[in-house]
Amino acid sequence: MTAPRSPRSRLALPILLIVACCAAVAGLLLGAVAYSPSAIGAALRHGGGVDATIIREMRFPRVVLAFGVGGALAVAGAALQALLRNPLAEPWLLGLSGGASLGAVIAIAVGLPAGLSVAACATLGSLAAVALVYRISSVAGRRLDPRVLLLAGVVVGAFSGAVTTAILAMTDPFTFHSASMWLFGGFGRATWPVVGQFVLVAAGPLLLLWWLSRALDRLALGDETAAMLGVDVDQTRRLVILATTILTAASVAAAGVIGFVGLVVPHSLRVFVGPLHRRLLPAVFLAGGAFTVLADAVARTVLRPSELPVGVVTALVGVPIFAVLLRRSLR
Repeated sequence: MTAPRSPRSRLALPILLIVACCAAVAGLLLGAVAYSPSAIGAALRHGGGVDATIIREMRFPRVVLAFGVGGALAVAGAALQALLRNPLAEPWLLGLSGGASLGAVIAIAVGLPAGLSVAACATLGSLAAVALVYRISSVAGRRLDPRVLLLAGVVVGAFSGAVTTAILAMTDPFTFHSASMWLFGGFGRATWPVVGQFVLVAAGPLLLLWWLSRALDRLALGDETAAMLGVDVDQTRRLVILATTILTAASVAAAGVIGFVGLVVPHSLRVFVGPLHRRLLPAVFLAGGAFTVLADAVARTVLRPSELPVGVVTALVGVPIFAVLLRRSLR
């Protein structure tokens, strides 16, 4: 499946790369303490002094992690929308993020070490959530109906959130407060080891989804059409669900629950990049990363020196867009 590339689509990736670089620079400059470009440059070149330590060991990994998490969530959203042929599909709305957060909180509550153990439990929670969503929709007899899937995802997400709150209520007040702030989404705990663990977990699923880009193009046309074009529909569906689940779990384990990135970014870019996923997935990764870095910068500066959860900022942008998309889907 090929499509002619318009001048606008050819320029999309270079423009997005420039936007991503500008967002990263803004993320380094802005925060509870604002730095000048010369201070950032000096810190990256020489690395001496308190400011250099803050920039190199706190702010730089924070920007890198925010970019990776935002890109991963945007790619997951684009893949789920193609798989389900549902413009409202997104990890948070389908309950994957809620299941991942429940798995991560259970791991923390039983005393498992932070890092890959928490990410593994988050993955199991996310897989359980997507299985439950499919079970609810199949009981209704409309497994891939966009409205039923959306309602099932909201129900599963709400149930996961209730169980998560119940578990946290049994912990000490300090743990409850810190975990609650983490669940709203944020990058305050970003370090280079956390970045390394996220990259280790997320790199494989991202490459897998890009490799499946042509199959996603055909799945977006319908299962029967995709099968006629040579796609193993069942195997592709399993691989896409596994990849998006791992990406969601890795993001939740690293930064908590950040919603609507996978909804807003793909819809914003399809007009400019086109529907073909070999170009769309790299584009949404760059745009999702830039969007999340900028949301984190806003969260750090709007109430300075206090800090808003990043999930609040992304929701303020995503909810109006979600309302417009929901209204269109119900027509």
